[in-house]
Amino acid sequence: MLLNKDTGGIENTYQGTGINEADLQAIRKQYGFNEIPEKHVGPVMGILQRMWGPIPWLLEAAMIFELILGKGVQAAVVFLLLIFSAVIGQIQENRAKKAIGYLHQQLQISARTLRNGKWLQLLSRELVPGDIVHVKVGDIVPADMEIINGTVSVDESALTGESIDVTKEVGETIFSASTINHGEVIARVSAIGTKSSYGKTAELVRIAEAPGRLQALLFTIVRYLAYVDVILAVILVVTAVIRGTPWQELLPFLVILFIATIPISMPSSFVVANSLEAKNLAKEHVLVTGLTGIQEAASMNVLLVDKTGTLTNNRPEIADLVPFEQLEEAELLKLAAAASDDTSNDSINKAILGALKAQNLVMPQRTSFTAFDPVHKVSKAQITQSGNLLNVVLGSPTVISEIAAVPDNYVDQVDFLSSKGSRVLAVASGENEQLVCQGLIALADSPREDAKESIASIKKLGIRIIMLTGDTVGTARAIAKQVGIGSRIGILEDALSNPLDFDGFANVYPEDKYRIVQVIQKLGMVVGMTGDGINDAPALKQADVGIAVSTATDVAKSAARVVLTEPKLSDITKVIDSGHRVYRRMMTWTITKLARTAELAALLTFGLIFAGFFPVSLSLIVFIVVMNDIVTLTLGTDNAWPTSVPENWNMPQLAKISAIFTIGWLALGLGLLWFYQMVQNLHPEQISSLMFLYLIYSAMATIFMTRTRDQFWSFAPSKWVAGMIAVNIVVATLMAAFGWVMAAVSLQSILILLVITLFAMLILDGLKVQYYRVTGILGLEKPSI
Repeated sequence: MLLNKDTGGIENTYQGTGINEADLQAIRKQYGFNEIPEKHVGPVMGILQRMWGPIPWLLEAAMIFELILGKGVQAAVVFLLLIFSAVIGQIQENRAKKAIGYLHQQLQISARTLRNGKWLQLLSRELVPGDIVHVKVGDIVPADMEIINGTVSVDESALTGESIDVTKEVGETIFSASTINHGEVIARVSAIGTKSSYGKTAELVRIAEAPGRLQALLFTIVRYLAYVDVILAVILVVTAVIRGTPWQELLPFLVILFIATIPISMPSSFVVANSLEAKNLAKEHVLVTGLTGIQEAASMNVLLVDKTGTLTNNRPEIADLVPFEQLEEAELLKLAAAASDDTSNDSINKAILGALKAQNLVMPQRTSFTAFDPVHKVSKAQITQSGNLLNVVLGSPTVISEIAAVPDNYVDQVDFLSSKGSRVLAVASGENEQLVCQGLIALADSPREDAKESIASIKKLGIRIIMLTGDTVGTARAIAKQVGIGSRIGILEDALSNPLDFDGFANVYPEDKYRIVQVIQKLGMVVGMTGDGINDAPALKQADVGIAVSTATDVAKSAARVVLTEPKLSDITKVIDSGHRVYRRMMTWTITKLARTAELAALLTFGLIFAGFFPVSLSLIVFIVVMNDIVTLTLGTDNAWPTSVPENWNMPQLAKISAIFTIGWLALGLGLLWFYQMVQNLHPEQISSLMFLYLIYSAMATIFMTRTRDQFWSFAPSKWVAGMIAVNIVVATLMAAFGWVMAAVSLQSILILLVITLFAMLILDGLKVQYYRVTGILGLEKPSI
């Protein structure tokens, strides 16, 4: 601790002695240090955590069953898929953290604190509730404090995102992480660490979490397949009982059925698809910190947009100059500039002086200047004009009306400008003490140049935009109309009762945004949220697609899943388009998984019933499952394109599409089985080889067909997808032709089977296109890789 000898001024007005050393230990024991504990997770632990949860449990269950069946190689493949998914997820998160940093890793700021009757310079972590602290211009407030003496103007933009200062007086609280811009105070620490305003926000960020839609989707797929498995298992068991087949012969089949049902490659496929898009977005200056944010963007149908800093410049500018009497606007601006502080970084001073410079005006020569005083709410200057000394005062219209002569319509003019959402200042001047109000200056945060165009481009994607702001209803309505959002503006009560009936909400505090996100999510909407302040962080974390804008604090960036690194709201459309591409790839995966799993299970079941033996040996079934999962893993790299409407994981619809392929391939498979057994009188082992080949061919054909809603040849697959499909077909063909791990079959039979499969593919693809036309889905695409 360093003793500071400068104890004059406001510090001498406080008569207390502060906390003594004897009481300090007891208080410290109760409240701890003024810090927010961070839980550091190493890379190994991070990978292990990703292997614990509903999705990994399914993969681990599949691995155990493979080991029980003595299939060590297959178990190893499942384990590698599990590790791959966990490692890729951990790598992506670490890259994101390094790129954005964290406000949790704060600078060790210090605070002048009264202890044992002496003013000391202490690190902020040493503060405890009850400490007496002196903060002045330029200081970052280290904890929540109640003002005892003095008045300050505080910049709370790090908390709220609003750039205009807030005046705080005796009895009011100044919050941690805000900055003192004018004045100085003696204040008593009221809350530290996790109990402070910042700490509570950090805790809310920790517990906030968007609904787990990926897990819900996975279990829905498993449930659909389980329905099929249960029905087929019941049919099989009833048949076995009737025929007197021993149950031991059915057990391996039922286990294989279970393994085939588990979507082993799904998590890894999602990771690959999201990682590919995250890499592409990084090139477009959009940083993805949470991979699931990309896939959720495809289904996003409501976007909550923060006004300040997102739709507006977060930089107050002069909206109106209202001179009185015969004064010119330029003269009014010059008077206001004379009473402005050209050494301050205050947003109001910058706006006035910036307007002066933009109009190429020269500030009058000053002989004295008194900076803005938050107690008296004015700044003063003395200038030379026509050889005379002129006093100029700039500040609150109420204060000016008390010290200067004002016109009769003064109050009406102030109210009119305020009703438009502007912050109004008055300018008075005069010789000696005879001041006359010369006019009013209205300051407003203007819309960003790209805001209207960006809003229009997002709306074209079928997304509902709702604006949130802490400003008045008048300001909110004015900005919302200017950028094309709408004019129906409500308040918090409306947002919590019927949010979708409005275009925006005014008088909303940052902490209320978290509740608004939850309310809209409960209505079944997929919610996106933009924000920049510390208090926006819980809402960003809770949203399905949390988007931190380029000016956001590090805490907001760490809570969001997407970070815009450039000040362009239109970059959100890039995230949405990436989400659509991920959705398209995963839709292909889903339809293919449902179709080929149901086809395999049904063919084995009915084949056993009609032919008296399994059409495909159990050892070859394992090969089918693994080969199919390997090729579907590459679907994450496939060429895809976005649509112009939010996507919807409509499982009944996907199940119907899958049924087209399942029924078609099953009917052809049973016909081939009958032909091989009854007409060609082939040995069961040869039939097994040909049926194995048929299941591989039909699965690869299904992948080609499900990639597009139009004819399968209308859009080329990626090199990886095309390559893996070709490898699967070639490997399966060679296995059958040369009798590797199966009985060999003639090349003629293989070629005939391939031709029949291709012919069936053309028919099924035509049925698929017809289904999309009938349901009105076809035509929503806008092809572009």
